[in-house]
Amino acid sequence: MSHNKNERLFRISVAAIGTLCFGAAVFRFEYSKFTPTFVLLFLVAVLVAPRLSLSLPKSKIILSFSDAAICLVYLLYGGEAAVIAGAVEMLLSCLYFKLKGVTFSEFAIGYSVGMVSISIFGATTLARLLVGQIESVPSFATTSGLIVVLGLFAIFQFVLTSLLAAVYYTQKLRTRFLTVWLEEGSAIAITQFVGAALAAVIFKLFSYADPAAIAVSLVALGIFFFAYRKIISEMTESIEQAELAVREKAEAETQRATEAEQYAAELSALLKIEEEATKALRKSRQEFEHAALHDALTGLPNRAAFAEHLRQLIRSNRENGASDSYVLFVDLARFKKINDSLGHTIGDKVLMIVAKRFVKTVRPTDMVTRLGGDEFAIILNGLSTLEKAEKVAWKVHQKISQPFSLSGNKINIGINIGIAPCDPDYSTPEEILRDADIAMHHAKNRGSGVERFNRELRERFVQLARIESELPFAIERNELVIHYQPLISLADGSLIGFEALLRWFHRERGLISPGEFIPVAEDTGQIVPITTWLLKETCAQLAEWQRLSYDTKNLMMSVNISGKHLGFQSLLVDVDDAISTSKISPSSLKLEITESAAMDDVEQTVRMLSSLKSLGVQLSIDDFGTGYSSLSQLHSLPFDTLKIDRSFVYVVGSKGENSELLQTIVSLAKNLQMKVIAEGIETEDQLRLLRNLGCDYGQGFLLSKPLPKDQISELMYKKSNWFPESMIDASETTVNDEMNLPAF
Repeated sequence: MSHNKNERLFRISVAAIGTLCFGAAVFRFEYSKFTPTFVLLFLVAVLVAPRLSLSLPKSKIILSFSDAAICLVYLLYGGEAAVIAGAVEMLLSCLYFKLKGVTFSEFAIGYSVGMVSISIFGATTLARLLVGQIESVPSFATTSGLIVVLGLFAIFQFVLTSLLAAVYYTQKLRTRFLTVWLEEGSAIAITQFVGAALAAVIFKLFSYADPAAIAVSLVALGIFFFAYRKIISEMTESIEQAELAVREKAEAETQRATEAEQYAAELSALLKIEEEATKALRKSRQEFEHAALHDALTGLPNRAAFAEHLRQLIRSNRENGASDSYVLFVDLARFKKINDSLGHTIGDKVLMIVAKRFVKTVRPTDMVTRLGGDEFAIILNGLSTLEKAEKVAWKVHQKISQPFSLSGNKINIGINIGIAPCDPDYSTPEEILRDADIAMHHAKNRGSGVERFNRELRERFVQLARIESELPFAIERNELVIHYQPLISLADGSLIGFEALLRWFHRERGLISPGEFIPVAEDTGQIVPITTWLLKETCAQLAEWQRLSYDTKNLMMSVNISGKHLGFQSLLVDVDDAISTSKISPSSLKLEITESAAMDDVEQTVRMLSSLKSLGVQLSIDDFGTGYSSLSQLHSLPFDTLKIDRSFVYVVGSKGENSELLQTIVSLAKNLQMKVIAEGIETEDQLRLLRNLGCDYGQGFLLSKPLPKDQISELMYKKSNWFPESMIDASETTVNDEMNLPAF
């Protein structure tokens, strides 16, 4: 890089100094010499003479008439005129060749023009120092004087030109200066001295010959020029033909030798090719077998290798009637978030790191396998008890769960592990892997990290799988029904509304508990269409009940909204459609959201609840006290009602024991200007306590069980007060019968 920089700097320097020399020549030129003869000679020197050059074959020697023309300008009009003519001639020649398609490197044209300006300016200056001005040389008109003047000019120009060229090529070719100067200088010397000699002849001819002699000389010179060019052309063509013939002969001989060697090499290579082909085939077979049984990313054995190893274990276990091997099914938690947030490249690197940790954690006799995606399996060999396998599983869990840094990111991987023994009862690898997978899912659902397999887990898993497969068809088969539990005002026992509770009456299995199918619906996303259906059905039923009488026109309906559904913008459309279709007042519909769902993503919850609130519906926080919530965050959520979980009501004794938390929650709700609903009221003591605490509304088996719509309609005709008969005050009953139902 520094060498190229020096070469470039040298070019710029020569171009700059040449420009100064050219400027000095223009400044010192005597414009009285600017005559038609000068113009004619100048034009011949810069335009005609360069095109009349002669090249000697197989050499760098070029006989250019432009050198002779510039020498004539020097003799007739002085050094300044020669500098101007030489610089202009070189510039025009470079531009001419550029138009012809010749490519010049950076500053090459400036360097060439500058070198000519420097060499002519320096030569005329040195000659002037030795012999003075040309006009003042006494013997200028004589042949000896002319030789002195032109000889000095040619010598000095040769020295300067050859030195500049040698310095340039020394840097360009990275060779010795003397070698370059001897090689380039000879061609430059012949060109300079031949040009000077030709200029002397022309000068003498035009100075002393008569016009006839001049004409004859010019004709003879022209004939000589064109004859010489023809001879040179023919010589060049002959040389090229001779060289071509020699080259073709050499190539033919080389070709024959090559063919002979090639034939011999082919004979010896046939066996090598066959041997290499055999080796390549063997290697490719090995690579194919390795690729077929190993994961391309981690290099671990894959599912096929795992199944084959298990198949051998099963065969051995049946022969021995016992087993000391266990299978760990491992699933990486939160890996999808890593892929989604950091990209699949980081995800692949995480998998490779985890794979290495697996291998380092277990023994060489154990087998680590990547099943696919973020799932791995480990076969533990030589363990006498399930407890020892579980101990190894916890060791793996601890090792893989350790956080690490990758590409500037903090990676924290959690895992879930299921353990299944390789009992002789198993007949296929798939059965063992299935049971280990079931145990792993149990660990994931419980958040325990590691779980053993047992047959109860398999039965439960099969049951959940059946629920998952049949749940999407429950609405189509009319198997989903709604029960309604009355919501009662604790102030006077009047009915204010209902909570809609979903029930699934399977056509074969009968009643399936909501605790069984609701979590499955949330995991599979079926909760969204189920809730949409529930909203439409309950709003339509509420509209029907509101039209029964004046006393029922203000009835409310509470519908539970899953935290999964809360994350979908379609919930707004579903709620609005249910209200519009049923034509109920939006304030008649109350949406219940559990505390844990509301606090899962507070910012998203606030946005969604605010949007729901803009529709005019009421909002209730359900199961309050069972989750974790910040009071500052709770204050920011637009809830109208706080629903106390049944666990706080259930523990209250007959004399108000264990009611401290209940009192605190009611007081908190009042301070937050929320209405309070207590659920799970089952005794009169609980009811009295809640009334004394100022709880607004309640529900529970003491007041009414959840019932189908027909039974609820029947009770609405019979009851005006929903308190137990022992607690109904006759005077209050009379007053309440005359009152409108209170707003929720």
